[in-house]
Amino acid sequence: MAEIIQERIEDRLPELEQLERIGLFSHAEIKAIIKKASDLEYRIQRRALFKEDFINYVQYEINLLELIQRRRTRIGYSFKKDEIENSIVHRVQGVFRRASAKWKDDVQLWLSYIVFCKKWATKAQLSKVFSAMLAIHSNKPALWIMAAKWEMEDRLSSESARQLFLRALRFHPECPKLYQEYFRMELMHAEKLRKEKEEFEKAKMDVGNLDYPEEILKGELARIIYKNSVSIIKGAEFHVSLLSIAQLFDFATDLQKEIYDDLQALHTDDPLTWDYVARRELEMESQPAGEQPATKQARAVEVGRKEERCCAVYEEAVKTLPTEAMWKCYISFCLERFAKKTSNQFLRDRRLERTMTAFRKAHELRLLPEFQYKQWIELLLRQDFLKEALEVAVAGTELFRDSVTMWQMKLQVLIDSKSPDIARLFEEAFVHLKAQVCLPLWISWAEWSEGAKSQEDTEAIFKKALLAVKGADSVTLKDKYLDWAYRSGGYKKARAVFKSLQESRPFSVDFFRKIIQFEKEQIFGWITSKKN
Repeated sequence: MAEIIQERIEDRLPELEQLERIGLFSHAEIKAIIKKASDLEYRIQRRALFKEDFINYVQYEINLLELIQRRRTRIGYSFKKDEIENSIVHRVQGVFRRASAKWKDDVQLWLSYIVFCKKWATKAQLSKVFSAMLAIHSNKPALWIMAAKWEMEDRLSSESARQLFLRALRFHPECPKLYQEYFRMELMHAEKLRKEKEEFEKAKMDVGNLDYPEEILKGELARIIYKNSVSIIKGAEFHVSLLSIAQLFDFATDLQKEIYDDLQALHTDDPLTWDYVARRELEMESQPAGEQPATKQARAVEVGRKEERCCAVYEEAVKTLPTEAMWKCYISFCLERFAKKTSNQFLRDRRLERTMTAFRKAHELRLLPEFQYKQWIELLLRQDFLKEALEVAVAGTELFRDSVTMWQMKLQVLIDSKSPDIARLFEEAFVHLKAQVCLPLWISWAEWSEGAKSQEDTEAIFKKALLAVKGADSVTLKDKYLDWAYRSGGYKKARAVFKSLQESRPFSVDFFRKIIQFEKEQIFGWITSKKN
């Protein structure tokens, strides 16, 4: 092994001599490099090999390359790169090849190899690395996409990218992401050819001898991919994703229309279709180009009209497809629009009215999921509609009696409205809920009591809670109890609570840290008072 290491160090000598001769490194630095290199070579040549040693070797060489670059810039010397940098790059590639052969399944190692080659190696070398990686990791669509994008965007080779996508689809014939990226690539290729042709025509050059088929320029290859993919991958979500990609390319209007028409014809029973069609109204211009509204008021009116058109589609959708998922899309849209900032009060009021109406209709049809009851109550509370919020909260707890979230929302409404029935409602909630989900309610009750009731009442709540809540959940409760004790009664109260709980395992580390901190503060206060 010593002979191999010595040979590899000797292979470095020409580049090191050049580094010293041209003044990039001093003699002492060259000796330090040789010493470090000997140690790194030993680690990757021994019988028991470790991945970390190869990574450290590569990282040292990369740091050396970057240092050489900085010093070249500083002294303005750009010659001898073949003898110096290229020699180091070839050596690092050899180390990466050994490591990737030893640990074939380590994707991160392959990606590090690719990152290195992108920065330091030639495109031909990187292409070989991608091929070697894909031969082993052909089961990972993301790697095929990465390789194809590199071929398309860095090597500017549409044909190589196309071949990679076709090979990838043989391994993954039902992968939506592959079809999406392949579809995007063909549209990018068509756009690139159109721009090239346009530039040639501007320069009044003859393009008759150049290969610009009209079908390719119109995106016919992308259309073929679209047709094949939707015959394999069903569902509106995938269909919409392809339409969103096509809309990025202005020349593909015919293709966009075809995909849009197919979406409406094939997926009328999917809420995503209606959601997409409705939201599309926001992008549609209701006035001719050049006649856009000039004032804020006019723009607000225009936005209002677009939103009304969207809601008209949603209203038709919930009649045609009266499902929870469809109402969810409608209400989500209303909430999004209401959250948009506007200085126009009429528009804001209209958005609020529309949102409330949608919530009420979905509730009447019993098609409102639990999380949207929560959204409805939160919206009502923000608008200070306490009476309506309480009505919704009561309805929510009737429908979802075993939901701790709904009980929390109902109790929050009662607290905000300063109801006298809060304690009774907490007790009622514990009757309907399982003990293992009640921790948030016990904490809410204790926090409310701290501000509204006596210390004795609050402590009684904590004690009842500790009897009801067991196991890991009790850890949080004990921390809260100790904090409350210190806030309400100082160190003596906290110490008493600590003693009463010290046999009631489990505890968190913070529980002990808190009591230690309280004792430190007590001692510091005592010392300060003595000095005074």
